[in-house]
Amino acid sequence: MIPITEIMKNLPHRYPFLLVDRIIDIQPKESIKGIKNVTINEPFFTGHFPEQPIMPGVLIIEAMAQVAGVLAYRSGIEGNAMYFMSIEQAKFRRPVIPGDQIVFDLKVLKQRGSVWKFSGTATVDDKVVAEAEITAMITNREI
Repeated sequence: MIPITEIMKNLPHRYPFLLVDRIIDIQPKESIKGIKNVTINEPFFTGHFPEQPIMPGVLIIEAMAQVAGVLAYRSGIEGNAMYFMSIEQAKFRRPVIPGDQIVFDLKVLKQRGSVWKFSGTATVDDKVVAEAEITAMITNREI
């Protein structure tokens, strides 16, 4: 298990954009499983949608990518920034609402140099809520 304090050592994201609460399983260079506890206090719920709060799908994919970033960094890749290159096969199956716990399960499809391709699913109560293939590059952040 990797707690939030350790995740923050790997990811540059901070509140309100850090979307991973804990890593519950990791196999470096192979797979990772992380969780996000969704609460009504999330800032995006004030506008999406106030009468029926639903977590935006793009933020579910972003959280998936953050979990993938922890896997890459914990696999010994060099660099301090991870950038999306592509998001493919993204599908949203059911809404995520306050009180849900999202479990992200990602597997490495391919890794070549600093480029990683992942396949991921997001589930709530063992039901798929989203899935995608994510390609990202890890590099040094340019200022």
